Amino acid sequence: MSDYMPGFGNHVSTEAVPGALPIGRNSPQRPAFGLYAEQLSGTAFTAPRHENRRSWLYRMRPTAEHPPYRRYEGAPRLAPGTTDAPLAPNRLRWDPAPMPEAPTDLIDGMTTMLANRDPADLEGVALHVYAANRDMTGRVFTDADGELLFIPQQGRLTLYTELGRVEVSPGQIALVPRGVRFRADLPDGSASGYVAENHGSLFRLPDLGPIGANGLANPRDFETPVAWFEDRDDATEVVQKFMGTLWTTTLDHSPLDVVAWHGNLAPWRYDLARFNTINTVSFDHPDPSIFTLLTSPSDVPGRANADFVIFPPRWMVAEGTFRPPWFHRNVMSEAMGLITGAYDAKAEGFAPGGVSLHNLMAGHGPDLASWQGASAAELKPHKIEGTMAFMLESCWPYKPTAHALDHAQLDYDAVWSDFPKARLPR
Repeated sequence: MSDYMPGFGNHVSTEAVPGALPIGRNSPQRPAFGLYAEQLSGTAFTAPRHENRRSWLYRMRPTAEHPPYRRYEGAPRLAPGTTDAPLAPNRLRWDPAPMPEAPTDLIDGMTTMLANRDPADLEGVALHVYAANRDMTGRVFTDADGELLFIPQQGRLTLYTELGRVEVSPGQIALVPRGVRFRADLPDGSASGYVAENHGSLFRLPDLGPIGANGLANPRDFETPVAWFEDRDDATEVVQKFMGTLWTTTLDHSPLDVVAWHGNLAPWRYDLARFNTINTVSFDHPDPSIFTLLTSPSDVPGRANADFVIFPPRWMVAEGTFRPPWFHRNVMSEAMGLITGAYDAKAEGFAPGGVSLHNLMAGHGPDLASWQGASAAELKPHKIEGTMAFMLESCWPYKPTAHALDHAQLDYDAVWSDFPKARLPR
């Protein structure tokens, strides 16, 4: 039997112990085996049926059973808040985060780089990076501020969640819904990558419009885990992110004790190689929105709270066209990461594991070497291979954290120096 079930937002029923899942009643008077029925709601109760996300969990102890929380100081670079000082409209870029020297798990190894909006507004996104070399032992993490999209860059993660186990490798992504508790093991001994934290409307697949019924990310390629649980009566720390601050409490048992569940709010993983890329077969090229894998809408139609966009291997065949991303300014703000290979608009300086930021109306595009190469290229069909970059685009401007500002590349603006002046006829 597979450890995963296909589909995005499908209603799933799964049980780790036969008979644990009630039939025909979500909250029976006496659930089987003395389990507790608990609903996990990712949207308002009254959200339209096609947007309503919730799951019923049947667990060994209720989530309500826990001592008071106190401040957690163990991850000083995770959710430190952003500076209130005026932010210059400069382009910014960062090198990959180094692997820690001391044993460090996923949570203590996370660093917040960029954020926008207050999580209490239920809007906005944040981009974190992580570098870890130790399993999470004797503790779990939960984020009340938003859903977490894991984007591994090096090394696998095994996410043990309340609703099942998800193993995610570089080249895949995995999502843990808001409020779901989990811990992470590192099968390869160490791991690094990115985490996109979405405080707004839940990520969903974008509408396809004139593309039609097929293309981009297909629902059946998303994998949801089957039920799995821990029956362990050992002290377990719970670290929770709530309103931008970390808190901790300790239970006398593992909270990963959901024996059965059904619903349409659950973790999932997705293989980026299954993305069906759409591109031009004539001239010019579409806006980067054509590469959108996931979207979180805002209250303004057509303006996303967050778009998760990927730039995968693909054929370039446009005639008479400058093929890399063109020079542009945008009302959306663009945070980018590189999973593997090189990005076709930057010749150097943007390394796998790095981050770049082009806030709204910041002029950007190819650097001088990329512009020169693309301007002189013979326009034969060409396949871009061995690369995977992503963009976390948002209608809200990003603010870097103090740590990020202190560690930005000092010479990023120089990549746009020395472009020759156009020569007009006299």
